[in-house]
Amino acid sequence: MKTYFTSESVTSGHPDKICDQIADHILDAILEQDPYSRVACEVTAVTDKVHIMGEITTSAHVDYEGVARKTIAQIGYTRQNHGFDADTCMIDVDLHQQSPDIAIGINRKEAMDSGAGDQGMMFGYACTETPNLMPLPIELAHNLAKRLEYARQTKILPYLLPDGKSQVTVEYCDGIPKRIATVILSAQHCENVGIDELRNDVIENVIYPAVPSDMLDDDTLFFVNPTGRFVMGGPAGDSGLTGRKLIVDTYGGYARHGGGSFSGKDPTKVDRSSAYMARFIAKNIVAAGLADRCEIQLSYAIGLSEPISLLIDTFGTEKIPVDEIQKLVADSVDLRPAAIIERFSLRSPIYSRVACYGHFGENAKDMPWEQVNLAKRWN
Repeated sequence: MKTYFTSESVTSGHPDKICDQIADHILDAILEQDPYSRVACEVTAVTDKVHIMGEITTSAHVDYEGVARKTIAQIGYTRQNHGFDADTCMIDVDLHQQSPDIAIGINRKEAMDSGAGDQGMMFGYACTETPNLMPLPIELAHNLAKRLEYARQTKILPYLLPDGKSQVTVEYCDGIPKRIATVILSAQHCENVGIDELRNDVIENVIYPAVPSDMLDDDTLFFVNPTGRFVMGGPAGDSGLTGRKLIVDTYGGYARHGGGSFSGKDPTKVDRSSAYMARFIAKNIVAAGLADRCEIQLSYAIGLSEPISLLIDTFGTEKIPVDEIQKLVADSVDLRPAAIIERFSLRSPIYSRVACYGHFGENAKDMPWEQVNLAKRWN
């Protein structure tokens, strides 16, 4: 039976991703000075303006406005008088300390018994569709978005501007990916380029290098800038907000997502740290050959250290009984938030590296939660 699945990605210049990157660069700057900081940083962006807000408790001294401007410039918004640029945009900073009512639940005499920073549920997923054990559609969507940005940064296509989106539809046959049915790319561009030139250039220099040729055929559809024009982009064209690209950050919609976003949050926030642990468990189960697909759900209560629940779903692909897999996990992994932080060294300034193009898979292959060291023990 044929089925189709679609995932999307965005470039670093997308308005929402600008906000995620500013938030995580601020987080990294804080953790570099004070690893035990409590950070919940949110960012919005509109035409010629950025607003940094949230709760931060730290001994670090960080130039929040300076971090934001440097991040915006690194992304590529350096042209003045185009609605948004690093030098002239207004930046408002509204930050206060973390609520003491939240801190009560996290601050424990025994550090390893520190409670979760909030209630919530988190998901992790892995499957055998790609070498990184990620769903194929989201990996292809990220490849296209990264290649689009590369073509801009290296001036292969010098008329490209920072904003952009990709979308890929993969055709499956009996659950196995067989071909790419559709590729959609929207690339922000200078006004002086014609649409036919842009479409031909993007197909040749972005799409073909970014996707496997053996999954393309004569029936694959390409749509490049379907409206015919994408000059006004970034925050000048659409407002941006942290945490609004949750599916891009995770599994492209192929697996479920928990109730919270990642960027701008220190690791006491289980929305982030426990989502990383859920991916780690799922990936190691699949890497060990215990299942072809695995989804993990964890849930926590604010102030409590032990998770409220752990669910392992292998969708009928398990090679040993699921209760045996569950015992392996219970014997190998400490799911208390403080233990997760310690296991993955999450007090380190590492987060801006995954603020764009996904927190899992190829983009995060060097991150501690992407390692498969448990799989060797479970084989």
